[in-house]
Amino acid sequence: MLEALDAGEVRRWVAACVQSLDAHRAGIDRINVFPVADGDTGSNLLDTLRAALEALLRAPTAERVDAGAAFGVAARGALAGARGNSGVIASQLLRGMAAALRGVDAVTGPDLVAALRSGARMAAAAVSEPAPGTMLSVLDAAATAVGDDLHGVAVAAASAAAEALRRTPEQLPVLAEAGVVDAGGRGVVVLLDALVAVVAERPAALAAAAQARADELGTSLVTAREGGSDLYGYEVMYLLHDTDDPAADRLRDELDRLGDCVSVVGDGDGLWTVHVHCNDIGAAIEAGIDAGRPRRIRVARFADTTPAEPQRYSRDRAVVAAVRGEDLAELFVAEGVAVLRVGAAEPDPYALLEVITGTAAAHVTVLPGDTGLMSVADEAAIRAVAGGQDVVVVPCASPVQALAAIAVHDPRRRSGDDVVAMAEAAAATRRGEVVVAEADGITWVGPCAAGDVLGFADGEVVLIEPGPAGPEALTRAAVGVVERMLAAGGELVTAVVGQTAPAGLTEAVARHLRQERPDADLATHRGGQTDSVVLFGVE
Repeated sequence: MLEALDAGEVRRWVAACVQSLDAHRAGIDRINVFPVADGDTGSNLLDTLRAALEALLRAPTAERVDAGAAFGVAARGALAGARGNSGVIASQLLRGMAAALRGVDAVTGPDLVAALRSGARMAAAAVSEPAPGTMLSVLDAAATAVGDDLHGVAVAAASAAAEALRRTPEQLPVLAEAGVVDAGGRGVVVLLDALVAVVAERPAALAAAAQARADELGTSLVTAREGGSDLYGYEVMYLLHDTDDPAADRLRDELDRLGDCVSVVGDGDGLWTVHVHCNDIGAAIEAGIDAGRPRRIRVARFADTTPAEPQRYSRDRAVVAAVRGEDLAELFVAEGVAVLRVGAAEPDPYALLEVITGTAAAHVTVLPGDTGLMSVADEAAIRAVAGGQDVVVVPCASPVQALAAIAVHDPRRRSGDDVVAMAEAAAATRRGEVVVAEADGITWVGPCAAGDVLGFADGEVVLIEPGPAGPEALTRAAVGVVERMLAAGGELVTAVVGQTAPAGLTEAVARHLRQERPDADLATHRGGQTDSVVLFGVE
């Protein structure tokens, strides 16, 4: 459980928002009946958050050294890439959060409370005529969350938002008539659910939490898509430069006379985003010219049918693993896994990204082979998500945990359910290891010298066999590690044998099991890894 969000975690949250919105885009679009039934709220929110993530990925390191700075970069990216009224509101939510967090290194519970309140206020200020029962109502409810710990505040905000979303049909007759909740408010709940998942450090919780929320809200989330607006037939958006606050106020008044759903909002640094639903496109653009210098002008006609997206992916899902050891890599390949073979040098996230995108799969589960590969997997996943793929990293501290995840992988299940099953299998597998100490040191069980044999269980040294690291010392250590791990129970021991393992090591482990634990089975694989003599997994 995270106690605070640093700049890296802020970026993970934005990536999680993109991932979750991508999964729920079609459902949100289907229930979009207010302020106009244009069926694009989910798509607009997704495009806006993708712009925020792209800005974070492209920003120089100096611009995202702390959490507050990272929020600022995301807010500027969201504003520049905002789509639709919902996208503008989302950009202002991020801008308000950034303003409250300016100079904050890591976001704690009280920081998040202040950020949500600031974000809700700035989002409300972006709409010229706010109405109850919209995403602004849901944001206001989320901003009532209080607490001292980060997780508690995130959960409280998500729960309050979900409750406010349920009430939106009571506040807007058009929602009640259509039998739906507000589409923009649904998007807010998706964003907050993603925040809860990131704070809880449960990557697989994204799909599970989102599906649970959808089930909880019931069938009222689905309705047939309706036609265009009877009053205003066009949506006009553009970015505005070379203007000031008085000119922006005059522009807002002029657009209010031309149409509705007006927002004229700035990033505080000279860039403004303009949005209006109207019939007179030329007048809306001319008003922008009078106020400043418009660019990136976009016009959409509500009556037009959006063409279907071309199929980007040739398969539904894939599993990718990053592992050390040629034999271990072949073991994963035999199970149908796309593999990045990691050598002695630190791997490049872009190499793993190439493997992920090379699968041509819409949904990809990534299994890092050890804790040293987790950051590489996270970085590659964030960049793949920014490109439109649905990528989830299942935490694996050892190849034996990745093997356990693969053992339960079932492509016939829904992707979210399959990821949950793989994550649970990995987490339930205890890991052990036998290595040779490279230098003198102090461990939990006493001092060790270079050349001693160390036995690990779940990341902690549990035994030391004095060197030199000959066959007998290595074998005793392997048997000792298995014995200690099985003291807590277990039915299956998996051994992954490294290049330096002596002959007879696994046979000695098998004899020990037959004599002392006949109820436990042994599965042996040749891994070929050079950084450990043998790896063990107990399930």
